[in-house]
Amino acid sequence: MQLKHIVLTSDLSPESVRPFEPIRELAQQLGAKVTLLHVVLDLQLTPHGAPFAPALSSLHLEKDVKHATLVLEDQRSNLGDEIETEIEVITASDPAAAICSYAKGKGADLIAISTHGRTGLRHFALGSIAEKVLRQSEIPVLSFQRPG
Repeated sequence: MQLKHIVLTSDLSPESVRPFEPIRELAQQLGAKVTLLHVVLDLQLTPHGAPFAPALSSLHLEKDVKHATLVLEDQRSNLGDEIETEIEVITASDPAAAICSYAKGKGADLIAISTHGRTGLRHFALGSIAEKVLRQSEIPVLSFQRPG
């Protein structure tokens, strides 16, 4: 199998930049394209007092998408100019499922994701998008663990 398209996820945190250098090197060696992907959480809510009304997205969703796009543009510089890189910001209520669906739909060969290394109560409360991607993806996933 030849890697031609790598989806590199970012949650916009400093930890999410950890895989950029190794992915840049891999993409450069293989001539692969990289899509830098961020999922803006869209927790749709039913309007109070209207249980049959369609769910509504956050009023700040458009602002969050613009902010994410700006941060990804800045993070893209970590990948250099030698490889083809595109930026994609999508919205979803389930980021892990959205990452898997996006990568499959775009014909990606690999998903690269960074973990935060949460344990115990923090892991239970916040969950792990990386762990869910590892479990749900039909595409190979390369996970970059937190050092230490």
